[in-house]
Amino acid sequence: MLVMACCLTLASCAHDTYQDRANLIKNHAEAFYDNLKTNRVESAIRSNEQIEAMASEMANTVRKRASQQGTTSVEREFALMNTANEAAATNWLALGQYFTIKRQYPQARTTYRRVIDTYTNAADRPYREQALRALKDLDMLSPPTSTTTNP
Repeated sequence: MLVMACCLTLASCAHDTYQDRANLIKNHAEAFYDNLKTNRVESAIRSNEQIEAMASEMANTVRKRASQQGTTSVEREFALMNTANEAAATNWLALGQYFTIKRQYPQARTTYRRVIDTYTNAADRPYREQALRALKDLDMLSPPTSTTTNP
């Protein structure tokens, strides 16, 4: 009976790093939006970069453990990596919208192009397509300036 009580106590004290990292992604995403609401764009960008760094770190872990496919830890890591990647891409799109609303069109264009250039995996296609549509919409609001020179 004592052994069983000790096992239950240890099990309840076990630390779930997966849940901790999921909470960290959530916290960074909340910080991103809180910072945008208060016009702290640099802080919002930093929060999103932290999510991207986490996704990159998780991708490395998944690649290292690829030979162990089917294990619960690899599957959880892969799912968390996808969650972080989706959150970061969605946040960049939201930042582009923020810049558009604020009529900061060059920054909006740069942000949308970042999504197109950064999120190149097949699973990221919806984000790239949304960014491309946003660029076309942005061209209606503020046509890009021509930088050609006449000789």
